[in-house]
Amino acid sequence: MDENATPADIARVEDHIETLRESIARCRKIALAAKLAIAAGAIWLALTLVWVVPFITTILVAAMAAVIGGIVLAGSNATTWQQTEARLHNSEALRAEMIGGIEMRVVEESKALH
Repeated sequence: MDENATPADIARVEDHIETLRESIARCRKIALAAKLAIAAGAIWLALTLVWVVPFITTILVAAMAAVIGGIVLAGSNATTWQQTEARLHNSEALRAEMIGGIEMRVVEESKALH
């Protein structure tokens, strides 16, 4: 760690932290979409199996694809999410270290103006 961290360096790290937080927010949305795809496909498959909806091969294959695709998307997204959170924690630690390394100077209290 460079002991002479400038405010510009700290600002760059904070921008990186904000970018990582936005990426994590996107991961949350993707996780929700994956869960919805899995649920919708599974519900359609179940409704077809109990003959609530008519058996249409194309729709059944689409439902199976939604379940499988949702599972794959959820797994891939989980890995990305974990890696992004690890990078976020590292960046936050770096920022704290940079801020902690700055020598603070004490500003003396001045007399109030009348």
